[in-house]
Amino acid sequence: MAGSSTRAGRGIDDFDRAILRIIQHDNKTPQRRIAEAVNLSAAAVQRRIAAMEAAGVIERNVAVVSPDALSLAITAIVEVHLRDERAATVDKAKALFAGEPGVQQVYYATGGVSFVLVIICRDMREYEALTRRIFSESDLVGNFRTLVALDRVKAGSTLAIPFT
Repeated sequence: MAGSSTRAGRGIDDFDRAILRIIQHDNKTPQRRIAEAVNLSAAAVQRRIAAMEAAGVIERNVAVVSPDALSLAITAIVEVHLRDERAATVDKAKALFAGEPGVQQVYYATGGVSFVLVIICRDMREYEALTRRIFSESDLVGNFRTLVALDRVKAGSTLAIPFT
């Protein structure tokens, strides 16, 4: 089977790709059902999943929680412009944004913006307090621009796993 290199040097093959397609949609799928779907034994599926976890192909197993269930009504996509792009400034900003629980995603970007953040919070009062704390009161940030999502059309972490 065709393989490709991973971070830890472990190649993934077509069986691994098939397993990944299944478990990234529901990682609680019973291994016997995965085995039937990919034409392997349950033991082979278990070994492959463990190897992919050890190699960093599978980074973690998480529960996807509904923001509505927690009354998190505001999703903001925020463009952040740093005061400068020196390595020390960028590294401090990465740590600041990554350490903030209300910041769901952080992307260090190009194209005229330093960072793009996805922030999820209960209401605009909470959003304002967060932006004051991590943007307005920070000597790292020059300015920021907020786009508030009107509707969550698609949100997820599944990857389109290519066929070989």
